[in-house]
Amino acid sequence: MTESPMRDDKPSQPAVTDAFDPDGHSKATHRRDVANKGDLILDVKDLSVNFWVNNGWFTAAHGLTYQLRAGDVLAIVGESGSGKTQSSMALVGLLPPNGRTSGSAKLGDTELVGLKGSRLRSIRGRQIAVIFQEPMTALNPLYTVGFQIMETLRTHFIMSPSEAKRQALELMRLVEIPEPESRFDAYPHQLSGGQRQRIMIAQALSCEPKLLIADEPTTALDVTVQAEILKLMRQLRRRVNAGIILITHDMGVVADMADHIIVMKDGKVVESGTAAQIFGDPQHPYTKQLLAAVPHLGSMSEHAENPKTLVSVNGRPVPLTPPADPSVPPALLLEDVAIDYPKQGRRPVFRAAEHINLRIDPGEVVGLVGESGSGKTTIGRAAVALLRVAEGRITVAGHDITGMKNRDLLPFRKDVGIVFQDPGSSLNPRLPVGESIGEPLLLHHALRGAELSKRVEALLDSVELPRSMRNRYPHELSGGQRQRIGVARALALQPKLLIADEPTSALDVSVQARVLKLFQDLQQEYGFACLFISHDLAVVEMLSKRIAVMSHGHLVEVGDTADIVTNPQDDYTRRLLAAVPVPDPEEQRKRRELRDAIIGDLVS
Repeated sequence: MTESPMRDDKPSQPAVTDAFDPDGHSKATHRRDVANKGDLILDVKDLSVNFWVNNGWFTAAHGLTYQLRAGDVLAIVGESGSGKTQSSMALVGLLPPNGRTSGSAKLGDTELVGLKGSRLRSIRGRQIAVIFQEPMTALNPLYTVGFQIMETLRTHFIMSPSEAKRQALELMRLVEIPEPESRFDAYPHQLSGGQRQRIMIAQALSCEPKLLIADEPTTALDVTVQAEILKLMRQLRRRVNAGIILITHDMGVVADMADHIIVMKDGKVVESGTAAQIFGDPQHPYTKQLLAAVPHLGSMSEHAENPKTLVSVNGRPVPLTPPADPSVPPALLLEDVAIDYPKQGRRPVFRAAEHINLRIDPGEVVGLVGESGSGKTTIGRAAVALLRVAEGRITVAGHDITGMKNRDLLPFRKDVGIVFQDPGSSLNPRLPVGESIGEPLLLHHALRGAELSKRVEALLDSVELPRSMRNRYPHELSGGQRQRIGVARALALQPKLLIADEPTSALDVSVQARVLKLFQDLQQEYGFACLFISHDLAVVEMLSKRIAVMSHGHLVEVGDTADIVTNPQDDYTRRLLAAVPVPDPEEQRKRRELRDAIIGDLVS
């Protein structure tokens, strides 16, 4: 977490005198105040968080009591709005002005509740670090990512700029930022979502904190990078015996990491215990409901009969397309498409995708998966004419949009919709959500007054939100509610093609299950075709008829969902599947060992 460069206390020496090796192990001696395994790091007693809202106190979290010891991971799970994030942000004084905290939370001998000023700043970043859920809003858009990592180091330690830069680059390598020397001077908006998350994790690890609060640390990451980040976090707690509070909706991640679990609902703890107890014998109905909502990779394809082997030409799989009625134009057709990002300053033209051949027929859902930076979002943006095509041709609902100019795209815009990954930044913060939903209808159909209001209310009904919510602003809604608003806005014009870019990545499992069910119902009702972009293969398996796998700007495998899940042909696809966490601690341990074996075979 970045702090102001102001140094109220005497700076200390660096946490390490050298950086880390490629495996995440320090090359030098760690600082002397590292806790011993099992030492009590955090002692929370009767912690409550309240907010002053509408002339009254609203309780966000009530009566939390727990202990966290060195080297342990405590997972806090629950629905959006359950209080899991606010109860943890209260530990580092990050509540908004209308919030207050009561109770006790001791980090060693230091009472965190009520701590302010220089004493709090000296703890933030160095002893307690936070990995925030939305890196785009947590990172400063005015500074390069390298500078922000350096700022954290130089705030807490006596360090020259050159030494800070060297350690910042090592941290970027540690979290596997590609070409860290060139990315060092990049701004947050110039990186992918997964790369921004890795920058934030590098920043959090820079001072090797005693306590790491990870708020959805793998939300924006694809499964392979997620597996590497979880491995890094496990190494962190081994290296300095850090205690970790893991806030997540991904029960597979919980199964992979957690020693103890707290389940929260409506601001209260409804169940707590070890990971084996919670997963093996849940007691509370709400815990059982959470576990039942988790999609399990392979559950949709385990009964598939006679998986087909994909045809290959010169070792590369041929993209398969289903039989189509020639008289019906495809909803989306990409023919040998290549997409470039233009030259910027000294940075040459970058080819993000090439030789892309993909067809989606009307009413069909195709999942597009791949690592961060593989080009999958680039394909989605090109399909709605937000990016130009360098080579090849893109056809949407019979319209060749390859060479269209902006003024000619207005009729085409009626046929496509897009649901963005981050609903918070894709909605206008100055407009009530009702106006955001109605804006496409106003621009394309000139609807106004009572007719427009009626359509907006119908769209709110279709995404199962109360009509009264139309007058609320995006910041007043939960992540799941904002995502539903994004879906309603995308469907306002009843498009023939919907691009869904990670629409459920920021949602907890119970809300995700409802949104996915809603998505399936809307897809059946409206009959739109969909390119569903996601790093969650279990979700893609649930929704998609076919899956396309991308790696480094190429489609490496395309086929029926059951074939891809049960009989992948490409090594990259096998590695993706092996990296998917499952909500079972024992099974997840076996999958982790299998993944390490696959990576070892590929390296050898």
